[in-house]
Amino acid sequence: MPSGEEGVNQKDNQQKYALYAYAISQIRKITLKQLEEIGALELFYQIDMPTIEVLSNMQWNGMYVDEEELSEFGKELTQKLEGITQIIYEMAGEEFNINSTKQLGEILFEKMKLPVIKKTKSGYSTDVDVLEKLKREDPIIEQILEYRQLMKLNSTYVEGLKQYINPKTKRIHSFFHQTITATGRISSTEPNLQNIPTRFELGKRVRKVFKPEKGKVYVDADYSQIELRVLAHISNDEHMIRSLPRRARYPQTSSFQSV
Repeated sequence: MPSGEEGVNQKDNQQKYALYAYAISQIRKITLKQLEEIGALELFYQIDMPTIEVLSNMQWNGMYVDEEELSEFGKELTQKLEGITQIIYEMAGEEFNINSTKQLGEILFEKMKLPVIKKTKSGYSTDVDVLEKLKREDPIIEQILEYRQLMKLNSTYVEGLKQYINPKTKRIHSFFHQTITATGRISSTEPNLQNIPTRFELGKRVRKVFKPEKGKVYVDADYSQIELRVLAHISNDEHMIRSLPRRARYPQTSSFQSV
């Protein structure tokens, strides 16, 4: 028999979890009633609930990551960063903290006299939009943009992913959510596996460290213009409906400008 403070804590926990169970049972009744009122009960049971099991399996199984390859890529990025840092120092005529907005602003707009695009309460703005507008003013801007790209790759996608690799399974077991986004799409956290870059070659290298089991392959599938198809269905617009069977893909949404 527990005694003293331990016994009190055990009793408090029992009461707390009993209250949780009661609250959940009441919420269940209210939720099911509301789902029935809006005609979503079948959707809940046939799609939402089975999806939970699929997502839990995805999280449990995880995705294998070649940690050695990821580390090698990190070393490569570090070497590139060291090289580009020296180039920036030479172009600026002195060493400074490239990651410091204040110091970078002073170098670009006070020492190098580049045109000031935008200022904030704390000083000169050196965000991406500003630097993009300054690209033709001096070659140092291209180097700074590349430096930032490499830095983000290394900190967010190399060092950032390493901390999520399970030491036993050698996999990343990301959390998948079906009720967070306003649009209803599945989202991923800890880490977010949906925003790994693919638009440039170095970004694609990050994706290559995710490898399927031996004898298996990854399959990538996506709906063709699902938003337009949903819109055509909901609006029941004759022009859109007639257009859909004729063409599987649309190079741009202006295809429907005449609608």
